[in-house]
Amino acid sequence: MLKVLALQTTAGLVVAAAFWVLSGTVAGYSALLGSLACVLPNAFLASRLALSRRDGTAGALMRAAWLGEAGKLALTALFLTAIFIGVRPLAAAPLLIGFIVSQSMVLAGLLLKDENEPKDLED
Repeated sequence: MLKVLALQTTAGLVVAAAFWVLSGTVAGYSALLGSLACVLPNAFLASRLALSRRDGTAGALMRAAWLGEAGKLALTALFLTAIFIGVRPLAAAPLLIGFIVSQSMVLAGLLLKDENEPKDLED
């Protein structure tokens, strides 16, 4: 989970820096805000899942996953709404690109398997 959050944060910072250099300050902070609107809710989900591992039961993990995902979706909607309403000037395209690039790091994280991670039960 931490690897994915680190990938998301790094990708968001790289995209924001690229927009900042190539298109200016508004595009840069817009991309950064889009990335944060993705990373912060995902950090909430990760924390819910990490805390549920202490209990160790399947039911606790399922509850944590459901609550974490619901909270993640609500936080994402809240952050994006607050950004679109409260931030002026705002560049919508860089914001959405920052969000999408950060979100795509979840897929990249799934492709990167750590040798220290326990193998699945199917292996």
